[in-house]
Amino acid sequence: MATQIRQQAQIEALLKERILILDGAMGTMIQQRKLDEAAFRGERFKDWKKDLKGHNDLLNITQPRIIEDIHRQYLEAGADIVETNTFNSQSISLADYHMGSLGYELSKAGAECARRAVETVHAAQPGRQCFVAGAIGPTTKTSSISTDVNNPAARGTVYEELVAAYGEQVRGLLDGGADLLLVETIFDTLNAKAAFFAIQQAFASGARPVPIMASVTFIQAGSNRGVTGQTVEAFWNSISHVPLLSVGMNCALGPKEMRPLIEELSRIAPIYLSAHPNAGLPNPLLPTGFPETPDSLAPQLREWAQNGWLNIVGGCCGTTPAHLKSIAEAAREIRPRTIPAVIPYTRLSGLEAVTIRPDSNFVNIGERTNVTGSPAFAKLILAGDY
Repeated sequence: MATQIRQQAQIEALLKERILILDGAMGTMIQQRKLDEAAFRGERFKDWKKDLKGHNDLLNITQPRIIEDIHRQYLEAGADIVETNTFNSQSISLADYHMGSLGYELSKAGAECARRAVETVHAAQPGRQCFVAGAIGPTTKTSSISTDVNNPAARGTVYEELVAAYGEQVRGLLDGGADLLLVETIFDTLNAKAAFFAIQQAFASGARPVPIMASVTFIQAGSNRGVTGQTVEAFWNSISHVPLLSVGMNCALGPKEMRPLIEELSRIAPIYLSAHPNAGLPNPLLPTGFPETPDSLAPQLREWAQNGWLNIVGGCCGTTPAHLKSIAEAAREIRPRTIPAVIPYTRLSGLEAVTIRPDSNFVNIGERTNVTGSPAFAKLILAGDY
């Protein structure tokens, strides 16, 4: 516990001192290796009944040296924080490969790969401080959006199932040596809430506590709404109860499209802020699949830093160690974002944010809990079923 408190203090001290550098894309780097089906399977899964090519998380146990090497390249390019290769390492996503039971194992192995890379760099560069962020993706299912146009109540998964799946993943990441937990690429806020609950449940059960990071994705350029229809402020209100180290945005959008969203989030969130955009919007006609080069991406993120919007910056899809090196150089010596003071009003949200201020008009809360407005509620009251 003392070691963990000291480590968290180190992270906080660095965040106050400078902008920290998060790594770049893992999938992009794996794709560059052009691994075939046999490479993904390894010896252990050579007879598996499903195709496994593209199952990147499996490489944590079938090709760990490749994953460790990618982490090392990002660290040598200037990353302070590397994300584990565990985006889909929980039973819900792994069910697509009939590997639902491997959530804990893949998460633990992924954290160990990143941990070894960090220790290698620490040994080569004494005094350097680098950290492992356990990457927790959104799963391949949604608990908020109907999956059947004929049944509004249909869901791909439910909260309890998500909590159980995330719980296994969290334990694996912590046992493998993660210094932080990053709930990332959030497209469904309820899924994210399940992840946060699973993390806090693990801590309460005696697991090693670490700082928690959150990162949301907005998929439509020019829109201030995410997949489930929430605005930036509504999303922040929805998760602001969680004791987070940082909140941010990643994936889907390039720097041009993400810029106004990051500006808004930077203004309203009274905690550290992260950003790791894609290398532009995907373009299959380009050799790299993305338009932003290291020389074009870094100046845009430098402007964000100069505007006082960033505490942590990195790259998502399409970025490489070359991108990250340019980003690290661009952010060097720029003061980190000052955390804004936010008045503690009552802040609520559905799809929109609602702030109750002293000058707000009459606010009617819980209208359906009314014996004249809801026959079902009236029957419960009459039965004394409070």
